[in-house]
Amino acid sequence: MKSIPLIGYSDKISLRSEETISFKVSSTLKTPFTATLKRSISADPNPLGIGIIEEDASKYFKTAKFKSRTQDFNPGSYAISTKSFKINIKKELCISVIIFPTLFTGAKQTILSFDNLELYIDSNGNTNFSINKENISIKDTLLLNSWYELEIKFLINGKIIISQKLIKNKYKKKSIEKKKFKPQKSFKGKLSLAALVHKQIGKNHFNGKIEAPKISVDKKKIFECDLYNNTSFSYIKSTIGPSLKLKNFPTRAVTSSKWDGTEMNWQYKPEHYSAIHFHDDDIYDFEWDTDFKFKIPINMPSGIYVMKIKAESHEDAIPFFVAPKIKNIKAKICVLISTFTYSIYGNHARVDFEDKWLERIKKWNAYPYNPVKFKEYGLSTYNYHSDGTGICHASHRRPLFNLRPGYITFGNSNTPCSGLRHFQADSHLISWLHSKKLDYEIVTDEQLHENGYKAIKKYKTLITGSHPEYHTKETLDALQDFRDNGGSLNYLGGNGFYWRIAVHKENKSLLEIRRPEGGIRAWASKPGEAYNAFDGTYGGLWRRSGRAPQELVGIGFTAQGNFYGHPYERKCFDSKFDWIFKGIKENKIGDFGFSGNGAAGFELDHIDSDLTSKKDIILLAQSKASKDPKENFILVPESQLTHLSNIKHLPKEDILQADMVYFTVPGGGSVFSTGSITFCGSLPWNNFNNNISKLLENIINKSIL
Repeated sequence: MKSIPLIGYSDKISLRSEETISFKVSSTLKTPFTATLKRSISADPNPLGIGIIEEDASKYFKTAKFKSRTQDFNPGSYAISTKSFKINIKKELCISVIIFPTLFTGAKQTILSFDNLELYIDSNGNTNFSINKENISIKDTLLLNSWYELEIKFLINGKIIISQKLIKNKYKKKSIEKKKFKPQKSFKGKLSLAALVHKQIGKNHFNGKIEAPKISVDKKKIFECDLYNNTSFSYIKSTIGPSLKLKNFPTRAVTSSKWDGTEMNWQYKPEHYSAIHFHDDDIYDFEWDTDFKFKIPINMPSGIYVMKIKAESHEDAIPFFVAPKIKNIKAKICVLISTFTYSIYGNHARVDFEDKWLERIKKWNAYPYNPVKFKEYGLSTYNYHSDGTGICHASHRRPLFNLRPGYITFGNSNTPCSGLRHFQADSHLISWLHSKKLDYEIVTDEQLHENGYKAIKKYKTLITGSHPEYHTKETLDALQDFRDNGGSLNYLGGNGFYWRIAVHKENKSLLEIRRPEGGIRAWASKPGEAYNAFDGTYGGLWRRSGRAPQELVGIGFTAQGNFYGHPYERKCFDSKFDWIFKGIKENKIGDFGFSGNGAAGFELDHIDSDLTSKKDIILLAQSKASKDPKENFILVPESQLTHLSNIKHLPKEDILQADMVYFTVPGGGSVFSTGSITFCGSLPWNNFNNNISKLLENIINKSIL
């Protein structure tokens, strides 16, 4: 495994005043590392812009040194019994289990292990059973993505009978092998599934689903476990015998051998969902030991901070987001930090990455590491497991390369484009607020999910970043309550409020995404696996759950292309809305920017009257998607019906567009939406002196009066 010399993460990324954050660092260096606190203003490394800006925050955390040490992490999920148990055999020991292998790795994959007994798949894809160094193998090679029932009988005289049955093919007979082993009367230890576990570390990880493990001694069951038990949790209560603890969060709420398509919701026919899908690369919480802690002082301003660690010529910057206590809110402006989206995209290894990107990274002194080069650190939900299934879990409790100041997402973008997304792109908005001396505080998705409307109730205006894509019911409810109770909701991005996610009941840092039924997506959920395991809700697009983004913010995702941007054309000349365009003489707005080189680009949102009850939405400005083949703008799949028709029955050019809108709601609330993910990239242009900056300044100043 390639190791990064100095890297770390924190147990939390969302905090409030007087809460404590723990930092976990791994350093292969001989010298101690230094930790220094900075406040992040701009995370854009582009030398053609304002560059990375960080303010000294040592008055809140005194710079300190800590001893370097290497901390390991161990990918791969498995289950292990919570306690040891003993088997004494008088006549026979019987073991059975159902499996669905999804990958042959060329190495051993343990299905079940107990004491010196192991059931596994060998490097050739054959089922094997061993006790100590004695081994028996079934000659028929397993078929991938097929259900098998495996049975082993071990008699007191040492005779072994092992069988393998392809469940879905009733005409294919069992494969049976027999052999004589050295007799053994007793076994003792912990039972493990999907890995061989030694000193709490798993190896020989199995890739695939496991169902219905059972152990009987002398015709009496001593262990039986329905793996659908406690689906939303990381432990399983066995029917007989010790319970199981799951490590590294394998995927639950997946179809099992009995699933026949008669029920799509695991909660209503759990016996059809009695399997767990294990992967050899599951890794969501590194579980490193803490090197140092920091309690947020009461007088530390709300904002974005980075703990910078440095040793020799190596450094890292660990970001975290500080909100005030709800009772101590002072500012009129709240910036919603999209930590859910940051985590879901965490360590996204892009398929279009090229080594030549590293030239720009080095030239700009940008963040040097990319997930493509360090896949061992765990990838994002936009990537695949080693067996080809989509990754559906995400967490910030591990180093996330793309959650670092200076990280470049698109290394081939045309200058002066910075090629940024998410945290770094959102810093264009943060730096704009500082340049305009607008007092703001932040609230994160996690805090909005936990505290609901009361987390933002006291603010007059709320501003999103460039890409608030992933949400829970709780976050959407809070934003709607804010808007409907007189708040000014300003959506400064594109492709927002799009996917539904679930938060784990035991570990709030762990998120789940299912991707059924359309949407711009990197992978598709398997049939029958559309419901989240964490909370039982139907996954996928919020639009499929009756909460299209158009209902909240007037517009919703319609088009995606390559990372290019273009200007808007002003469409509203009603004098009632001249205040929005005050100080702007041009009808062409935003023909510049550090994201895609234009304010309207990459991912675009538009008005759709069929998806909202709001009838008084004012179209302020509009940008049509380019027809240039290199920009490759397409309609989102959920709106495309055939190669000739779409759900609106309109020409594509009437849909492939960014709509900038404004509207009010009963109760005095208002909404301003930009319809473009690249909008914020235009704010810092010309040192914040431009028509996009002026337009937003008009909107925000009115909202805080």
